[in-house]
Formats: sequence, C-alpha cells, structure tokens
Amino acid sequence: MPNPSSHRKLAAVLAADIVGYSRLMGEDEVGTLVSVKRVFEDVVGPVVEAFEGHIVKSMGDGYLVEFDSTTNSVSCALNWQKRARDVARQQPTERQIVFRIGINLGEIHFEDGDILGDGVNIAARLESICPPGGICVSEMIKNTTGSDLDVQFDDFGFHRLKNIKVPVHTYLAAQSHLIEVKRAPGPRISRQSTVRYCLSKDGASIAHATVGEGYPLVFAGSWMTHLEWDWESPSYRDYLSHLSKHFRVIRYDQRGNGMSDWDNVDITFEKMVDDMECVIDQYDHEKVAIMGMSQGASVAIAYMKRQPDKVSHLVLNGGYARGRRRRGSAKDQAESEALVNMIRYGWATENPAFRQTVTTLFMPGASPEEANWFNAFQKACGPGENMARFREMFDEMDVSDSLGDIKAPTLIIHSDEDAIAPCSEGKYLAARIPGAQFVQLKSKNHMMFGNEPDFPKLITSIVDFVK
Repeated sequence: MPNPSSHRKLAAVLAADIVGYSRLMGEDEVGTLVSVKRVFEDVVGPVVEAFEGHIVKSMGDGYLVEFDSTTNSVSCALNWQKRARDVARQQPTERQIVFRIGINLGEIHFEDGDILGDGVNIAARLESICPPGGICVSEMIKNTTGSDLDVQFDDFGFHRLKNIKVPVHTYLAAQSHLIEVKRAPGPRISRQSTVRYCLSKDGASIAHATVGEGYPLVFAGSWMTHLEWDWESPSYRDYLSHLSKHFRVIRYDQRGNGMSDWDNVDITFEKMVDDMECVIDQYDHEKVAIMGMSQGASVAIAYMKRQPDKVSHLVLNGGYARGRRRRGSAKDQAESEALVNMIRYGWATENPAFRQTVTTLFMPGASPEEANWFNAFQKACGPGENMARFREMFDEMDVSDSLGDIKAPTLIIHSDEDAIAPCSEGKYLAARIPGAQFVQLKSKNHMMFGNEPDFPKLITSIVDFVK
C-alpha cells in the first residue's frame, strides 16, 4: 500500500560535513558542540533560509539540504563557505570548524521526513571527495546553474563513487573573491587527455589517460595512484611534468585504487598484469617502454614475460623482485604483518596517525605541508581493505625466476636510503637481469622530489636510456 507521506521530485541536494569532527569531539567535546551550535546559528541556518533551501537532516557533524533551484544551491554553498571561513578565523587553526560540501541534481524520494535516492547518494559521495573548505558539484549542477551567477567551475575529473555504477564528472565551484579552494587541478593537468576506461579480462573497469607526445612510456600501475590527484603529489607531479616533455606517458590506476573500480574487485598479482595488458592494448603502438616504480616493477617484469615482443625498454625505479615476506628476514616478516594490520584497521579514521606511518616510510624528507597532503591523499586512493590487500600481495610476490629471461634493455634506478625497498633490492635486480644498467641516487625518499639535487640525474638517465 502506498505511503501517503512519500513523494518524488527532481531537486538539488547539498550534503555538508565537518572535517575532522571525531578529532574535534575527542579533544574537546563541550567546546566542539558550542562551536557547532554557533556556526549553525551564524552561518548554516541564515544562508539556507536566504537561498530558499530546506534542511532535511542534521547529523551533528553535517547537514542534508534540498533546493528547488540549482542556482540557489550553489549560491548557498558559496556563501556558506565564505561565512564559515570568517567564523573560523576567530579560532585557533586546530579548533576551526571547516566544511566539505557536495551538490548534485537528481530525483529524490521523500519518505517520513527523510530524502532518499541516487540524487542524495551522489551528493554525499561528492562531499566525501571534496577538499576541505571546498564545494564539489556534479556536471548536472554545473550545466543548470544560472549564467548570471559569479561562479567558476574547475574540472575535477571523472570519479568512481562508491555504489554508483558509472563514473561521475565532477567540478569544484568557487568565487575567487569569496573563497579559496585548495587542491583544484593545477595548470599542468590541462595537458592530460580525458580519462577513459577499458575492461580488464574479468570485467573490472580500469581508468587510463595520456599526457605528452613522443615515444610511448607506460607507467606500470601500483597502489596509491590517482590520475587526477597525482598532478598535485609532492613527488609524482615532478615525474609527470618532466617525463611528459619527452614521451607520450600512458598511465592508469590499478584496480581497487584511484579512479578505477574499487568495489568487488579481485586484487591478485595476475589480475594486475591483466590490467596492464588491457591498457596497453588500447593504444596502437607496436612497442612501448615501461616504467615500473616500486611494486609496479614486478608487474612490469611479469607483463614482459607474457608479452616479450611488446616491450622495447624497461625502467625500474625503486623496484624490487621480492616482497618483504620473501627476503628471508624475520624482521621484514614482522614489519609486513604490522603494516598490513595497521592499514586494514586504521586507514579510514579521521586521525591521520596511521597513514602518517606510511607517509614517513615513503617520503621521510617531506615538509609538514607535503606530509599532510600525502596523508589526505591516501584516503582518496581507496578503502583500507583494498590497500591492506595490496600491501599483503606485494609483500608475498616474487618474480625472481623471471629476471634471467628479460631480453629488453633494462635501467634500474634506486635511492640509496630508500626505506620501502632497500637499495640492496635494486642491486638484486641488477645482478640478475642480463645487461642491466644501474643508477644509484642520493635520497631518503622512495620517489624523489623535484627539488632534490639528484632529481635531474634521475630524469636525464631515463630520457637518455629510452631515446
């Protein structure tokens, strides 16, 4: 029997969330509740009323608001963030109330005072990927917002959102004189092609893109990559910026990670090789050079064994053939188990302490700002269970038996104080791959930063070797 209190309509849905609410409450519950109440009275309530919105739900750490007008929803969000920033400036940085906002246009279902449906779900997912202090909107919102509104929409790329079947094209909304949104894609990303998808052998959707012109250089997929966010990475962006001046760089996000399928994917080593094969087959190149960084080195080696005539050059940067559990060290075994458990149970928490451990291993030379960025980036790459499964798999893999069969010219590059993959593992590769060249760099970081003295040596070695 139909519920008399239910009905459907097309509406703009705004989902807002307080960044770090659990931390704020843990540090000072009473003070946080007072601050949240003040922000509602001075910011949320007045701006929602001014732009004719309806607060459907208040969750303590966030709000769900619906609007009949998309223009009003965006105007509300812009003013919401401006006023929230004004209030926040009166508080110490660590006690500020900062919002993330997502807005979507879609059909919603009203039932018993609540709203349901994909229109609501997508708005909530957009909020979850939004930078702190920002506004992330769907393409439908961008296209239906009135042209007279003083707003700029910056392309934020296609995103695979949890429980949403197709990738969603997203944008960051801002008024330059009102609000400064961090983490918008920088100018260098404009050189990157549109993100496209291909189907791996088992049907997993794999996101891929290219940047630059010249001989094809494929970056082997690994964990913690994101086709859009990588352009802002303290280290990865420098690789992209410099190598894309010399090559057509082909990149993809590994399954379970970044912009590729996250949910219900089989994370195994062989599937990772399938994904690389799927991406390379999308491009009409007789041969390609492959750059395998970190665990991507082993994936590149396995692909080469499968398709030996397809690979012209192999570049292995910070790579290894044997995972931590395959090196015969009780210490490495114990460290692996501890790291996997920490990722599995602590990855998704608001407190970045767990992810900071990974950050310290990957980039001990990072500044506090760079470390904070990488801490946030890790959550954007995928769920904790996927990341733990990746780490577990990488620590168990071993492609040592394939090293003697590599026929393509191979360049091995390794940092002398790498904490993720010791330099001895780079030398292990060099000693077993026929004719391999070895370049040792002075760095503590797993992937070098562009401002390190040996970074030019890294780029020159790759360009000279492949060209």
